[in-house]
Amino acid sequence: MTLSTVWQLLFWAWFASELIVGVATRTRHNAGKVHDRGSLVLLWIVLFTSITTATWISEARPPTMFGGVQALKTAGLVVLIIALIIRWSAIITLGKSFSSNVAIHESQQINRSGLYRFIRHPSYLGLLLAFLAIGLHSRNWLSLGIVLLPTTAAVLYRIHVEESALIQAFGEQYVAYSKVTNCLIPGVY
Repeated sequence: MTLSTVWQLLFWAWFASELIVGVATRTRHNAGKVHDRGSLVLLWIVLFTSITTATWISEARPPTMFGGVQALKTAGLVVLIIALIIRWSAIITLGKSFSSNVAIHESQQINRSGLYRFIRHPSYLGLLLAFLAIGLHSRNWLSLGIVLLPTTAAVLYRIHVEESALIQAFGEQYVAYSKVTNCLIPGVY
């Protein structure tokens, strides 16, 4: 199996999983308090537009990143595998508490297990790493910027919305949790 085939299989598995998770875990207004403020729609628009544009640019223009070395495709694949492990692990750890839109269920509690011991938003870290992987795989600086910058901005907005909802729901308990964990990158942010 070639590197390109493995990339395609993992990329489409990730994309399909995002669609399935997006539909299967969406909280309806009658099942919990939804605080999404349009962040889910924004995220999907940015995700689709960024991937489509970055892919088009990488196919229409020659590689510009470090002379277009093939090792970037391998690096992109490794980062994608790490991204999938982090993202899927975070979603599985939250279980029924995970929601594709920002929503708080009555029985929900702050989860401090798995990756949530170290960072508050590992699923978003996995998502951002997937976009980094796409940019690396493209071997094009412009594609990397287009796929990473808008998605990072959309994810940071989403985190802001989610943090506000969690503080509203859990108050001082969540504030205390946020003081002992980083948002996205352990020891950094």
